[in-house]
Amino acid sequence: MAGTGDWLAGGSRRELAVERIIAAAADLFLERGFDQVGAVDIAERAGCSRATLYRYVGGKPAIVSAVVSAAAASVADDVARAVAHLRGGDRVVEAILTSVAAVRANPTLSYWFAHTRTGAADSYLASSPDLAQFATTLTGVAAGDAAGAWIVRVVLTLLAWPGADDDTERHMVRRFVAPAFAT
Repeated sequence: MAGTGDWLAGGSRRELAVERIIAAAADLFLERGFDQVGAVDIAERAGCSRATLYRYVGGKPAIVSAVVSAAAASVADDVARAVAHLRGGDRVVEAILTSVAAVRANPTLSYWFAHTRTGAADSYLASSPDLAQFATTLTGVAAGDAAGAWIVRVVLTLLAWPGADDDTERHMVRRFVAPAFAT
């Protein structure tokens, strides 16, 4: 990038570097799929060296985690607003269904989920502590138990194997998930 100036001018170097690297990684994961992108590809797209990438973000697992966390945070904001007034099983049901709808409505997330899924990516998503934390926060279930990870798996299942329509999905979640959270 010689001659183009400081690629991190205009703010916190760390924040700008992380933002740029995560955006580059997200774009590449969408274009090529999770397994087809390496640190060199991400660094090249972000316009930095591999050393800079590792210094500011870390290796590929950390980058994937950051991309997923950023995407989940945008969905989480929508879900939080939709379920703020609910409690118990009703909150869990609406959090799950609103999460599924938000992922499907988000062009980046829906494309990524529909076209770039791999066993490694699914495994990461299902075991992500960040996603489990979002799930416990949004549903109001106790943090630290397996409920958050289980809720993430319910959302992933509905995304991978959708019901015939929204009413069918709502019925399944109400019948089989809500009772686990009845007070």
